[in-house]
Amino acid sequence: MAREGAGLFAAFRVLGRFSGHVPHVLRYHSRHAEFYLAIAVGRSVHTYNVSTRRNTLPQDITCLAADRMLIFASYNNILHAFARNKEVVHTYEGHKARIHLLQPFGDHVISVDVDNVLIVWNIQSEEEYLQIDFDKATFAVSALLHPSTYLNKILLGSEQGTLQLWNIRSNKLLYSFPGWGLAVTTLEQAPAADVVAVGLVSGSIIVHNIKFDETLMKFQQDWGPITAISFRTADGHPVMAAGSPVGHIALWDLEDKKLMCQMQDAHSTAIAGMTFVPGEPLLITNGADNALRIWIFDGPGGTGRVLRSRMGHSAPPTKIRYHGQNGEQILSAGQDGTLQSFSTVHEKFNKSLGRGSINKKKSKKKGLKLDTMALPPITAFASEVAHQSDWDGIVACHQGYITCTTWNYQKTSMGAHKLRPEEFSKHKPIDIYATAVDITSCGNFAVIGMSTGQVDVYNMQSGIHRGRYGKETAHEGAIRGVAVDGLNQLVITAGSEGLIKFWKFRMKDLVYSTELACSPSGILLHRDSGILGISLDDFTISVLDIETRKIVRTFSGHHGRINDMTFSPDGRWLITSSMDCSIKTWDLPSGCLIDCFLVDSAAVSLTMSPTGDFLASAHVDDLGIYLWSNRSLYSLVSLRPLPADYEPSLVTLPSTCPMQDVHVSGDEEPCDEMIEYVSPEQLGEQLVTLSLLPESRWKNLLNLDIIKKKNKPREPPKVPKSAPFFIPTLPGLIPRYIPPEEENDTQSKVVNLGILAQKSDFYIHLEEALSTNEYKAPLDLLKSLGPSNIEVELRGLAPEGGGSMEVMLSFLRMIGMMLNKKYNFELAQAYLALFLKLHLKILSSEPKLLEELSKLSMQLEETWIHLQALFNQSLCVLTYMKSALL
Repeated sequence: MAREGAGLFAAFRVLGRFSGHVPHVLRYHSRHAEFYLAIAVGRSVHTYNVSTRRNTLPQDITCLAADRMLIFASYNNILHAFARNKEVVHTYEGHKARIHLLQPFGDHVISVDVDNVLIVWNIQSEEEYLQIDFDKATFAVSALLHPSTYLNKILLGSEQGTLQLWNIRSNKLLYSFPGWGLAVTTLEQAPAADVVAVGLVSGSIIVHNIKFDETLMKFQQDWGPITAISFRTADGHPVMAAGSPVGHIALWDLEDKKLMCQMQDAHSTAIAGMTFVPGEPLLITNGADNALRIWIFDGPGGTGRVLRSRMGHSAPPTKIRYHGQNGEQILSAGQDGTLQSFSTVHEKFNKSLGRGSINKKKSKKKGLKLDTMALPPITAFASEVAHQSDWDGIVACHQGYITCTTWNYQKTSMGAHKLRPEEFSKHKPIDIYATAVDITSCGNFAVIGMSTGQVDVYNMQSGIHRGRYGKETAHEGAIRGVAVDGLNQLVITAGSEGLIKFWKFRMKDLVYSTELACSPSGILLHRDSGILGISLDDFTISVLDIETRKIVRTFSGHHGRINDMTFSPDGRWLITSSMDCSIKTWDLPSGCLIDCFLVDSAAVSLTMSPTGDFLASAHVDDLGIYLWSNRSLYSLVSLRPLPADYEPSLVTLPSTCPMQDVHVSGDEEPCDEMIEYVSPEQLGEQLVTLSLLPESRWKNLLNLDIIKKKNKPREPPKVPKSAPFFIPTLPGLIPRYIPPEEENDTQSKVVNLGILAQKSDFYIHLEEALSTNEYKAPLDLLKSLGPSNIEVELRGLAPEGGGSMEVMLSFLRMIGMMLNKKYNFELAQAYLALFLKLHLKILSSEPKLLEELSKLSMQLEETWIHLQALFNQSLCVLTYMKSALL
């Protein structure tokens, strides 16, 4: 049984990828009057200006170019054209081998593959205009350039060292340049017409006039082949920059024909692409070290400084953890020795905390390549946001190194303290090193485990050693993990000899020790729930409750070393990654595997967002941090246990573009697991069930008359009758006025509707129920009515309202049925109370109705006694749990 894609987690996007080995492209948009920088990162093209756009192809991009309107990107033997920085508008298929050179050329684009086939494509029609095959033995094309002002002509450089100038309109070879006997690596147009800079594999740069085939000047670099050349056009002083495979940049003064300055370690790997922005003193560089930098030349000596940069890890990350509780920052330690923070919101919030160093001042002087003071890569770290603005909030241990370092997130730098045991302060042993670290939730203390079995506590503010667990060592074997609980009461340590020990944090006393079935490889504590996850060397996971100190769950199913674990924020899920390339989600309450998927390369580290929206993973030999969205937050996902024969599917890692979750098409039948569970009307015979109606439908039935009085509108003021002009008088000696005629209001306007009223649906259903004994229809009708309508219906059951004694009896039997079945319990109470209030006089004078009421009274009493016993029992248990010391 297989399930398409990942069930619980969907690929979202990757963080920390900014550059690759493909040179960038700079293009000018005349309508926007703005320069755009396009750069290939894996399968995506990033376009930078004020905002960043991303376009994705199915495979990793191998070549990139751009003209005024389009960006061209190729993978393998297929070429694509992007328009408006977002959509593929053209696809060019015809090459048999991988494309490695691209050159836009007016209405055409030229591509060359590794089999030495050159194809000229018509951009709009996507048809081949021309194809030229070169013999690899005599002319293997290694560089391509369209010389400025040379109509319909292209210049080709070869691995044999010769150059050829072709007219692609007439398909003629115009001229062959003998070259310099060395392979051409790059060709670049100089600001002057007819002049081209040629970079050679020997490190030589030839500035050549192709019109007269004569060399104007020659420069030599000592750092290997020339990888990129660019000319500065910002001012009148001509400067040429050249890149090298070791990451250095040389700036040559073309007037004085000499080296002007060097920018060493501009990148830690080869300079892939280098471009001066036309008319600006800005140089853009990118390299395979995952860095993109803009240098500005505004200082003395002609050297440049970094103006802006986007950079990630230049070597794969080894450990990632969310920092803080907002789920917006991920701390990442890489094999390049750096500690970096990546934002899940926007790249502009990324920051690098730098490389670990024994002595920072000496490190800065020596540069990256010769730095003997650099610390080894970080293997484990812990961070806390409490007090991070007052002192260092991150502690880290390094590969094979005894000293642990502190880091300051606010200052984005390495911290002030170096934490190591006092006995090793004067000498540094080779075979003793720190293996595990944790930091208390208050941010005051760091607990560090060593390979010798020692566990030490240090103060984070002062760096002072505050004690040790055990007489000499806490464990006989190496420490595999340390954890401090949320209240600084307990310290939990795991040793390679197979013991888990609990210590009092302050007193350093051993509280409890438990033996595991196998040696642990790591531990992880979920502080809020007090659940400890333990990964073992036999590829199983044990879950230990630190309150009872018992193993409560054991999970098996991985077939390789467990690399990392992470808990969901609520502590319900434990997510594990292993060298078998699987990522599994275990449900702790049920003790079952609820999700599993495979990835191409094993995940070395996992971390779940404190807000629960993303799972982040870092993988073997991969520079990125991959985000997986938690689908259970926004769609219906089955969280049932996976069957024993479940076969996990391989999921493609996310690209740098945010990926939309693919919904299942409506034609497919939904899986049985995904059908929403419908609760039955009654779970058990002994249970009393309430209706799902809102309180407003039944709670105020007895108080309707009060509510009506409160809501009655005020009467408008009455206008007094106008007096007649001549007031009539009575005849007699004494003048007396005739009193105004009183309106005769004695006649009632209320018509007795007992005879005229039509029977309502509810009345009819009750009449039918007398013979059928089925009361579902009248009850459903009553449930659909509002409080006022219910009162009208119940009032109409009495004989003076048009009803009858038989219908009143039928209503009482309906209430009896509701009490028997024990559902809609609160409705039965409310309806019966209103009925008694309205018809108490009639009920007391009718023997049949009194008999039915006595039965109802007994039923109510029995149900209430049963309910009261359950309530009392629950209240007693709850009071005991609150007050007793367990």
